[in-house]
Amino acid sequence: MAPARKRPKPGERREQILQALASMLEKPGAERITTAALAAHLGVSEAALYRHFASKAQMFEGLIEFIEQSVFALVQQIVGRDLPDTAHSALEGARNANRVIALLLQFGEKNPGMVRVMVGDAIVFEHERLQARMNQFFDRIESTLRQCLRPAAGALGSNAPTVEAQIAASVLTSFALGRLQRYARSGFRRLPTEHLEASLAMMVVV
Repeated sequence: MAPARKRPKPGERREQILQALASMLEKPGAERITTAALAAHLGVSEAALYRHFASKAQMFEGLIEFIEQSVFALVQQIVGRDLPDTAHSALEGARNANRVIALLLQFGEKNPGMVRVMVGDAIVFEHERLQARMNQFFDRIESTLRQCLRPAAGALGSNAPTVEAQIAASVLTSFALGRLQRYARSGFRRLPTEHLEASLAMMVVV
């Protein structure tokens, strides 16, 4: 008698679907994945997918939620504590900005399938709310960098530290996004952390 098939625990099948989608996104030319292909990859019917997700867009939202939670949990560990308003805190703030960029690029390097979502390649044909949510993700990264860099701009005697911090944060965010795009579009050959310390030093971030 064949052993009874073990039923997944609540939430386990949902997790398996998201993991399979992320894995398929790592393959060349996988920018557009159909639910039929995803179901075949998992060895289930499309109807089985829709028992856990109302739409493919909702599956991508699950991946975006994973990206948000993973990255910002680490960001909070870097910038979570308040520093006194001193030259030391200005230096530490600039270093924290570098750390935030490093962790973002390291996350992408370890999760290549997620990078296709982060840079928009995998969601370009999906619901527009997905791209809006990823835009908000990078806006939040930029806001965090601005908060890190403002004390440094003030310590250097800037007459407009908020403006200078905003410009620097924008440059760093664009740099990180560009590195992630190059990683995805090179077939994951050009690592986003390539020469990272030297690159950040050239942007005059301590």
